[in-house]
Amino acid sequence: MSKIHITVYGAEQVCASCVGAPSSKDTYEWLQAALGRKYDTEFIIYEYVDIKNPPPVEKHQQFAERIIEKDLFYPVVFINDELVVEGIPRLKTIYRALDQYELPLQPAKK
Repeated sequence: MSKIHITVYGAEQVCASCVGAPSSKDTYEWLQAALGRKYDTEFIIYEYVDIKNPPPVEKHQQFAERIIEKDLFYPVVFINDELVVEGIPRLKTIYRALDQYELPLQPAKK
């Protein structure tokens, strides 16, 4: 099975339309914990991209610029190269997107 790439784009400051929501970095960490309870995370690679200071990777720089220019809500979550969530993420939406990849689930606790 090939690895699934989950990329979270965001900023330290909460998006103006998302007042009261956790920061993008908090969402990134929460997402890792939540997905780790359901899926075998051996097949998942996580990446956080700060839109105010993106890494020197063209696709990250271009998308960070797009978020800022088009006033998209962040965090923005991608699974592989598919935009799955913009703004406050819902686990059901992310689970639905991940289930397409038939990721192995965590073994049931006894």
